[in-house]
Amino acid sequence: MAEQDPTIRKPGRPRVTNAARRRARTALRRLTGHPRTAALIRRLAPSSVRTRTTLAACASVAVVMVAASAVVVMMLRGNLERTVETGGLAQAKDVARLASAGRLPEPLTLGPGTDFIQVVDDRGKVVAQSQNLAGRPALTPTGSHNGHRTYDLDALGKEHHQRVTTVTTPAPGGPVTIHVGASLRTADAAEDVTTAALAALSALLISIVGFLTWRTTGRALRPVEAIRAEVAAIGDRGLDRRVPAPRGDDEIARLADTMNAMLERLEAAGTRQRQFIADASHELRSPLAVLRTQLEVALTHPDPEVRDTLVAGALQDTERLQTLSADLLLLARLDATGRSRPTEPVDLADLARTTVAVRSTDPHPVTLHAPGGVTVPGNALWIGRLLTNLLDNAQRHARRSVTVHLSEDPETGDAVLDVTNDGPPISPADQEKIFERFARLDDARSRDDGGTGLGLPIAQDIAALHGGTITVLDTPTGTTFRTRLTTGD
Repeated sequence: MAEQDPTIRKPGRPRVTNAARRRARTALRRLTGHPRTAALIRRLAPSSVRTRTTLAACASVAVVMVAASAVVVMMLRGNLERTVETGGLAQAKDVARLASAGRLPEPLTLGPGTDFIQVVDDRGKVVAQSQNLAGRPALTPTGSHNGHRTYDLDALGKEHHQRVTTVTTPAPGGPVTIHVGASLRTADAAEDVTTAALAALSALLISIVGFLTWRTTGRALRPVEAIRAEVAAIGDRGLDRRVPAPRGDDEIARLADTMNAMLERLEAAGTRQRQFIADASHELRSPLAVLRTQLEVALTHPDPEVRDTLVAGALQDTERLQTLSADLLLLARLDATGRSRPTEPVDLADLARTTVAVRSTDPHPVTLHAPGGVTVPGNALWIGRLLTNLLDNAQRHARRSVTVHLSEDPETGDAVLDVTNDGPPISPADQEKIFERFARLDDARSRDDGGTGLGLPIAQDIAALHGGTITVLDTPTGTTFRTRLTTGD
């Protein structure tokens, strides 16, 4: 006895051919590639992070729910179909035993869950069948689907899916084929109900996820919008304002702290710039006023000797203005250079000897201790200006002598340049103030004795540009300005 278990279905829709799929893809590419269509897609595309995050969350949940629902429906369908197949096969075996014994009743009795039974001999003649198929022709295959034969049951008046079990068995009059049809109406109804329930559950879950994501994302991004609005409202005159910092230590709180730190730096830079401009204006105004007064008096004074004295004083003030302008220009150049260190090798011993040699011993002599072999990468002109400014400051405040000592730190390999004067010590409170632009201590308020107030700030900027530092040390012999420069790039 041979057994077969084909799937019997109504004729389906014709399949879409590969050529039709290719034509559809080509048409879609042409449509989306059109400039107007592309512009419309860009306009309709979500632009906010909140919308994109919500759509991404909903899409992710939708994909998971579709996949899970498909698995559930497939498993449910498979279990129901196997139950139907088992019942149909049992009915077919019962009829096969009757056929083998030659005791087929007419009509055949339908078992539970069975829609029809038909017994056909090897010549295609109906031998026996159930009451509901009386007068119907024998079933004939119309094709195949998933490896099973398919039948058109419309002629039998069956408008729903069925599972037909086919069994071939020998009989006294020759082999017969038994077709037992079991309805899949219950399986189809269960599949439809399950699919609808899963669709409703998926829609509800996606809606909940979308709502929660929208609310959560909006709450999380609300501080970002507040920060953006505050930054947009801050102008060049409102650098004292700060962005609101949310509580906690998350990424947004750190962003707010970073923005506030940046605003503090910008405010400090703006304050320094305004102070620098005010100080520069003040420093330029006084010499210009004195120069104008001297020239006006010299122009009207009848005594030639007085005129010569006034012109000589005017020349000194002009030189002072020239020096101040050069210092301001150098500061601007240093600020514009940034932190890109020059890489030209500079022999510090040779540079120190040259710088000291061209200096006057008035008002105080300079003693140099500079062993050879100390080389640093940098700009020789700027490092020379650094040493010159330190020597100018040392000679201005020394009582009797100035000493320059060059050495190399044995631990770090840094070049150490000490400029020491035997003048009065600098109080710890003023050791940082003297490096501020236009800063003068109380004992150096006179512009004739105190310089422009830019020498030490220029020296510090040059040292920083070369990756070095300048510190003030109080020593038993006086005050030492120590410059430390790295010997590597």
